[in-house]
Amino acid sequence: MALAVTLVLIAVGAVVFHFVSPWQLTPIASNWHAMDDALWLTFVITGVAFVVLHLFVAYALVRFRHRAGHRASAAHGNRRLEWWLIAVTTAGIIGLLAPGLVVYAKLIDPPASAQVFEVMGRQWQWHYRLPGQDGKLGGASTRFITGANPFGIDPKDAHGQDDVLVQGQELHLPLNRPALALLRAQDTLHDFYVPQFRTRMNMVPGMTTQFWFTPERTGRYEVLCAQLCGVGHSNMRGWVVIDEPAAYAEWLAQQPTFAGASSGGAGGSGAPGSSGLPGAPGGPAEPGKVGQLLAQQKGCMACHSVDGSRGVGPSWKGLYGSTEALEGGATAKVDDAYLRQAINAPQASVVRGYPPVMPPAGLTDAELAAVVDYIKTVR
Repeated sequence: MALAVTLVLIAVGAVVFHFVSPWQLTPIASNWHAMDDALWLTFVITGVAFVVLHLFVAYALVRFRHRAGHRASAAHGNRRLEWWLIAVTTAGIIGLLAPGLVVYAKLIDPPASAQVFEVMGRQWQWHYRLPGQDGKLGGASTRFITGANPFGIDPKDAHGQDDVLVQGQELHLPLNRPALALLRAQDTLHDFYVPQFRTRMNMVPGMTTQFWFTPERTGRYEVLCAQLCGVGHSNMRGWVVIDEPAAYAEWLAQQPTFAGASSGGAGGSGAPGSSGLPGAPGGPAEPGKVGQLLAQQKGCMACHSVDGSRGVGPSWKGLYGSTEALEGGATAKVDDAYLRQAINAPQASVVRGYPPVMPPAGLTDAELAAVVDYIKTVR
């Protein structure tokens, strides 16, 4: 009897918890209300099955419990019951799968007016690219990928010269205009996921995946990676900002193009006509400021903290001038030469206690000097 009561309490408690739980869906910010409808239908079907099965087992425990003078009799085969079970199970499976297939088919079929943007996932940062004035993204290939050209844009493709390369981990999109996301991965499996948009899609190295959505609310929404892509997976975060059209146009005008960045003198970063380093069109006014912006843009902060907390890599707080213990028993004084090697050839000296997962940053001499200057200021 106690087990039967427990099963009833579990069934009732699960239903009550579902409605009073603080972990509810975030307010939707795109046109994919069908995603929520499909999710609720799944909850209803699985919830009804969960409650019915628990109550049936509880009933069976009470109804067929052992009682003195009663003996069980064996009975085999009940076609009527079997047909009922087949029909109910089939209806349940169709109800679970059919709505998702319909929604998914629409999700990957964008309208012709959709604005294209490309997302490149890389441990552990996002890179964004938008078409330029010609409205077309230039061709790209893995053989062109470098630290300064994370998309691998073909430098000889005329369509790629005006491609807009978004600075940093924040992408802006205009309100109420369909947006088509083209997704690529540089190293391993990632997943571009913005909970408020109700959309996500795997990013697979060697292929391009896609989905589309129409933003319906202005705001700043966090981008997450929904695949366990490595030890720094939890740090792989960015932002999508939905702007009114005028604000979006203003932001877009501030982003560099591929041709402009390539001629910026710093290997691919910085707006056209600048010094080539982000945020430094006339030189930095604050020591280490350029390096700080550059470290944020390149995704260094995903693995290295500046407050002493442990990350995927050593914290930069008080790092300069210290002595690092390396794998193999050696030690190294952290000076300019050490930092330059650690940033652009990290496998040459792996710090003890940290995984050898950092790829070469591929920074130019100017960028490298700026980042080293910034690390010196982190005390």
